[in-house]
Parts: sequence; structure tokens; C-alpha cells
Amino acid sequence: MTHDAVIYDLDGTLVRLAVDWDTVTSDVATVLRDRNVDPKNRDLWEMLTLSSDTGHRDAVEAAITDHERTGAHDSDRLPLADGLPHSVPVGVCSLNAEEACHLALEVHNLDTYVGSVVGRDTVGSSKPDPEGLLTIAEEIGVDPEATVFVGDSKSDATAAQRAGMAFEWASDFDQARYRA
Repeated sequence: MTHDAVIYDLDGTLVRLAVDWDTVTSDVATVLRDRNVDPKNRDLWEMLTLSSDTGHRDAVEAAITDHERTGAHDSDRLPLADGLPHSVPVGVCSLNAEEACHLALEVHNLDTYVGSVVGRDTVGSSKPDPEGLLTIAEEIGVDPEATVFVGDSKSDATAAQRAGMAFEWASDFDQARYRA
């Protein structure tokens, strides 16, 4: 089946950001400790939530985004990126910061093929919440039911299901039907 639009996850789908997530986690824990917040043994995404709860989200976002920006500059282009452009509108919905998404797309000359980009900091929620996917569908003017989301995680699959979109794993996605 061909859909009226394709939305991709970014990291692990179109590109692989060169980010050492263990270092990011350590840096975020330091940011919180410097603000008298004990990160305990939380993972990165739990610390991001904690930063919102304690009023330090901006500082934590800045630390993560700094790593993602650097990682976008040094990112690797993945095979699905070579299948662009498409004959249908394309968007990107990512857990990465919107700025890093745009930068990675520019680095790999994909930015002209993507109509709408939503990162974790673009809307009020992040995947698996469907808000980002629904925002893209609205921006590119397609019905969610006529859209496929292509990703590489269970969170991506859950977000698509919650948005009423089809989902395909990046490893299985046949782009030939969408070639421009």
C-alpha cells in the first residue's frame, strides 16, 4: 500500500547521530547536581522529566542539545536517506532536539526533501505521545490515516498507533513505491 505522506524518525532511521549517550547522561546528571537536584540512578529521559519537575528543563535541554548538535555534524547517513526525494510529502519526527534534526538533514543534503520537522522540544510532548506526528500531518496537509511513520523503536511504533498512522520498521521499509 502507498500512503499520501511519509514521516521518518531521524536518529537510527535516516542518519545516525554521533552521540555518546553515556556521556550525555553523565553531563545531565552533573547539570542537575550543580542545581542541587539529586539525579539518583535515573536514565537520561527520566532526568529530563525530573528537570521539568524541578524547574531546570532549559539547562538540561541545552546540555543534551549541545551533544546532539555536535553529533549531527559528525552523523552518518543511513541507507533510507538515499531513497529521498519522494513523490509524496515527507516529515521528520524525532526525540532529538529540532535544531539537531535540521542540522543533520542539512549536513546530508536532505533538508530540501523534508517539509516539516518536529523534535522533542517542538511541541509539548514527545514520542510515544502522538502530538508530534499529528502536528506534522497537519502541517503537510495529510490525514494521519493516510500517512506512514517509519522508525526504529517500539516508542516509534506506539506513537504511530496512537496517531492512527501506519507504522513500518526502518529495516523493512520499501521506499521504491515513493520515489519521485
